[in-house]
Amino acid sequence: MRLWWSRLAGVGAAQMLMVALAWQLYALTGSALDLGLVGLLQFVPAALLALPAGHLVDRWHRARIVAGCMAVLAVVAALLGVASAGGCASRALLLGLSVVLGAVRAFQLPATQALTPLLVPPALLPRALAFSSGGLQAAIVAGPAIGGLVYGLSAPAVYALCLLLFALAAALTLAIRYEHAAPPREPVTLDTLLAGVRFLRAQPVLLGAIALDLFAVLLGGATALLPIIARDVLHTGPWGLGLLRAAPAAGALAMSLWLARFPVDRRAGARLLAAVAAYGAATLVFGLSTALWLSLLALAVAGAADMISVVVRQTLVQLETPDAMRGRVSAVNALFIGASNQLGEFRAGAMAAAIGAVGSVLVGGAGTLLVALAWRRAFPALAQRDALVAPRR
Repeated sequence: MRLWWSRLAGVGAAQMLMVALAWQLYALTGSALDLGLVGLLQFVPAALLALPAGHLVDRWHRARIVAGCMAVLAVVAALLGVASAGGCASRALLLGLSVVLGAVRAFQLPATQALTPLLVPPALLPRALAFSSGGLQAAIVAGPAIGGLVYGLSAPAVYALCLLLFALAAALTLAIRYEHAAPPREPVTLDTLLAGVRFLRAQPVLLGAIALDLFAVLLGGATALLPIIARDVLHTGPWGLGLLRAAPAAGALAMSLWLARFPVDRRAGARLLAAVAAYGAATLVFGLSTALWLSLLALAVAGAADMISVVVRQTLVQLETPDAMRGRVSAVNALFIGASNQLGEFRAGAMAAAIGAVGSVLVGGAGTLLVALAWRRAFPALAQRDALVAPRR
């Protein structure tokens, strides 16, 4: 529960920070490409640090790594608050701090993912992941909405609130206790760093599930374009942007509550592929919408479909990976997630600069549908997977 509450505070603060940063950057530059650059600049350091971060997570106390990440994010929020209050929040500063956010993510995400299985019995992990994701999505619902409202009053106020929540998350994570025995010392070599990659290459079901998320969100993600859609298509302000960012999480929260009560236990592969197809279809509806209510509904459906994918994929990764490898495998998984999210934002922004925001969303939704269809043939073991947890021999 300490981890759950810390994620609630930390993710909520991160969502507020990203809403404020994106709106502030678009107000400064009016550039769709700059919004995409935020994603690219977060991805590059996360990609470069992914393998060393995974090795570190497998050796050090994972809760302390997460707490350290929260402390760094608190410093970022403080810098943004001071710069906004002083009227010196520039394009260079916002993009430069995006690099720091990406570097923090390289350590935070695999440490958090690898920490959860140490705190609950394996038999309860699918339900625990759904419950954990429910708290995560609650934070993603509340964070953007609160961030948008507070930003309407004052940009420094948003960053001050983020600072307090990041500090709370760090304190809660430091209070987590679990048995940690440092593994035997071994030299850091390319072989040890690539152990997670080799493990996934030998597991076609896991590789297929992770790669499916990569390409689906890389193509279908439209988060970077929400400031443009909110202002230029739906004709709303920061509060509307907050609602748009919160809508996918609202759908995901509802689905996580359902999955906590009725977990996926049969036809896992088919349900995963169907969920990705539904995500693509909902993205197409969002791209065609000119009404705020319809856009919110489409994003909520996309979020619900994505939650099925998240729970199935994370359960497979955590249950079928030995604990000694969880950090490195989670780091590879985090790299794929970062590529899908951050590179997806860059893809959306760059394409919007060329063909417009609506065209970018529509191309992405159609591409996601094609990926779901192609994966049935490319990864038959995943498509035919029945039980979520493979029986032990």
